[in-house]
Formats: sequence, C-alpha cells, structure tokens
Amino acid sequence: MCLLFQDADEDGVSQDLSEQRMKIYKIKAVGSEEDDIGIVLEGVRVMPALGNFPRACAMLVELTYAVNLAYPKELKYTLEVFQKTFLELDCAKLSPKVNSLKNKLLLFFVYSVCYYKTLV
Repeated sequence: MCLLFQDADEDGVSQDLSEQRMKIYKIKAVGSEEDDIGIVLEGVRVMPALGNFPRACAMLVELTYAVNLAYPKELKYTLEVFQKTFLELDCAKLSPKVNSLKNKLLLFFVYSVCYYKTLV
C-alpha cells in the first residue's frame, strides 16, 4: 500500500509510480528536509504533497469513496475498515469480516474501560 523512495532520481520514481494502480508514496529527496507524501491512482500522481502518512491514508479512502473506485483485491478489507469503521462513511453496510473486527474492537474497548474503572 505504500512505496518509499529515498535518494532516488526523478525519472526512476516517475517510472515506478506509473506502474502502480493505487498507492501512497513517500519520496525523500537528497538535501530536502520535507518528504513528498502523496497518492498515485492508475499510474498518475493525483494528490502530491499531503504532508503526512495519516492524512494520505484518509485522503486515499475518501478519494476512492468519492470517485466510486473499486478497491484493489489485496487491500479490500483494509480500506473497508478505514472507510466504514474509522471514517464512518457508508458504515451501515459492513462485510462479515469487517463486522467481526468491529465487534471485537468494541468488546476490547468495553473490557478496557471496565478494567480501568476497577483500578481507579
């Protein structure tokens, strides 16, 4: 889901990114303090300079949702969890795997709160 380029030449990076379907990339240039973190869809840099990885993750899910793109097969459940559980977009329709994870996370949260209350 993420590509990291460090001290790479611009032509090599552009060629690698042109072969990607849906990725978050991070380019660390020589002599630059700022990293270029962005999104590439179908080989095109659609959102460069997002600043940080969490923002890039959120923007990837939101962009995919807004443009109604199909998730890549290998990232389907990961991106569905981001979209429906964390961002609460279209959260009424959960796949069985994501629903199971959500229930386990809620149960863990309840147990954690109950345990914390016994310590205080």
